[in-house]
Amino acid sequence: MLQSRLSVERRKEAEKNLKCPICSRKVGEQGYCRLHAEVYEVVIKKYDRWKKATEMSWKEYLREIAKNPLTGEWAREVAQYLIEVEGQKNVKNS
Repeated sequence: MLQSRLSVERRKEAEKNLKCPICSRKVGEQGYCRLHAEVYEVVIKKYDRWKKATEMSWKEYLREIAKNPLTGEWAREVAQYLIEVEGQKNVKNS
């Protein structure tokens, strides 16, 4: 019982120290702060619609979000972050 209690306490302490990779606010359940997590969910959901309508790839979709002047700041930040993460994955896999 003591072991599991310590594990829970350590996990909670670790969660307190985690920061959103986009803005450095406290991280929520998805690895982003609450605000960026909400926008991330919208970006993901809307991609399905864009994909069906335009046959656009994930990377193209993110680039369109990032460069569109009508895109909100939070969505642009999420898109730019995801583009960077994808770029890092491709470099690691090369």
